[in-house]
Amino acid sequence: MEEIEAQIERFIKEVDDSALELYSHASKGKRLRAKLILKIAGENESSYKLAAIVEMIHAASLLHDDVIDESLTRRGSDSINALYGDKTAIMLGDILYSKGFLELVSYDREISEAISDAVAKLSVGEMMDVTLSENINLDQALYFEMIYKKTAVLIEATAKSAAYLSGKDAEAFALYGKNLGLAFQIIDDVLDITMSDLQLGKPSLADFKEGKTTLPYIYLFESLNQEDTQTLNALYKKELSGEESRWIRTKMQESGAVLKSIELAQKLGYEALEAIAFDKNSDLERVMREMIERDF
Repeated sequence: MEEIEAQIERFIKEVDDSALELYSHASKGKRLRAKLILKIAGENESSYKLAAIVEMIHAASLLHDDVIDESLTRRGSDSINALYGDKTAIMLGDILYSKGFLELVSYDREISEAISDAVAKLSVGEMMDVTLSENINLDQALYFEMIYKKTAVLIEATAKSAAYLSGKDAEAFALYGKNLGLAFQIIDDVLDITMSDLQLGKPSLADFKEGKTTLPYIYLFESLNQEDTQTLNALYKKELSGEESRWIRTKMQESGAVLKSIELAQKLGYEALEAIAFDKNSDLERVMREMIERDF
């Protein structure tokens, strides 16, 4: 990871020293996409560079996402928009996007097209997320389309591009990446309900308050009687009391909505592992299993 971080810094410094100073205050995250590239394509100059490009693009999307969501924190630290304002955060994101695409054109067409197409879909997914948060959404198809475009599509393109880079089965690894992204988002939606503020490092039960009708809530609405449906409707986009939070968690458990969501995430994960079983890649298997076979 040190080589990738250094490459990102070199790329940004080539654009502007002040941009590098701003970037130093941004949350770096777990570098999932970079790790996928190295685990699929191995460690070499081309894979390091591609990993840096993808992480820059991902960082840009998060900068814009924080502005849209008016988020003041990112993984427990102050967000760039909280520190320097929305305009600065947007422009830093634009710098990362632009430099990332400039470096991306040096790769074969299959790779540059896969990443570019993913970024276009990612932006559509962000717009869908905003639109779907205006009202309670109970359409599973729309939910899955949104999380695919907002979360899974870049992970899918990352795995696919790494496979192209190393001469492996691109479609098999694309499926792995897609399902990893979908399962990741579903699990994240579950943890928002099952974990405490301390465990999450941020407020729990925040999704519904922010207008996000995630999969567990969709399943919950499908199971409730009329009276409980009215109660849940009344809690939408509301600052929850302790009693109201406990009511939601109790109904989630009683209805099986949480378990049903976990089981779907696990199904996606096992399907992904089956798709790349031929590669016998223990690292990729561990990444998936640690996510879907954890304590909830």
